[in-house]
Amino acid sequence: MEKKLLFVYNPISGKAQVKNSLNDIINNFTKAGYLVTVHPTQCKRDGYEYIKKHISEYDLISVCGGDGMLNETANAYMTVSEQNRPPLLFLPAGSTNDFATSLKIPTNIKKASNKISDGESVLCDLGDFNGKTFAYVAAFGAFTSVSYDTPQDIKNKFGHLAYVIAGIKELTSIKTYRVRVKYDDKVIEDDFIYGMVSNSNQIGGFKTAKDMQCSINDGEFEVVLIRNPKNALGYQIVLSDLVTQNYISEYFITFKTSKITFESDEEISWTLDGEFGGKEKKAEVNIIEKAFSIIL
Repeated sequence: MEKKLLFVYNPISGKAQVKNSLNDIINNFTKAGYLVTVHPTQCKRDGYEYIKKHISEYDLISVCGGDGMLNETANAYMTVSEQNRPPLLFLPAGSTNDFATSLKIPTNIKKASNKISDGESVLCDLGDFNGKTFAYVAAFGAFTSVSYDTPQDIKNKFGHLAYVIAGIKELTSIKTYRVRVKYDDKVIEDDFIYGMVSNSNQIGGFKTAKDMQCSINDGEFEVVLIRNPKNALGYQIVLSDLVTQNYISEYFITFKTSKITFESDEEISWTLDGEFGGKEKKAEVNIIEKAFSIIL
């Protein structure tokens, strides 16, 4: 029986590059022996709804887009039982492509589609944030709203530079949050400007700490917390540490864990895989170990 593949893509993601590669992608899938069904997303959450409805009908799912498309796919996968989750081939077409870069998936989508024939299928962890699934990062604080506040047409025109420009604008209005962090029988309470729980070696175009390099299926998150620097010199030290990927100053707290809770007296806005994840006073984040297979 001929194998069946569902290809879902965001036609406006990144610089809308998929439209120039669509024929090559489908041809690669067909040469690999798949009967291909193609679905361009029509609006936000359409990818999630379509994949959720049809996932059990296919031997392989391939999606093309940015962080939002990846997040929708992860959430759709978690709506069905483990045995009904086919392998995923992700073709990165976003502005930053953190997850793909971390996994060494080619950012050239034509080359990435070739991995259907010779790529290795490996199990991948996901994250649970108050019952919502995320693929690789949950974060709050400085710069985290940039990804979902920046209009798509600006992202398409300027790519990653659009995030940098928006981030610079936010430097003058960085907010501090009083947060209690609980993990592994430990409690930290302090004023933070940023907090991140991730399963990726690159976030926002920046590499994570050299001693915090992750594996996508080790059952642990990499956590980074940045204390409030309080003065200009402190901010300079924080920026220097970020650039050198060497979080050695007093402002950084880094560790690994499989479960973590954040509590605050005020609502905090979170981002999940670059998309708005809601405002929460309490956030419980858990690892979902080896949730599905991804082709690398």
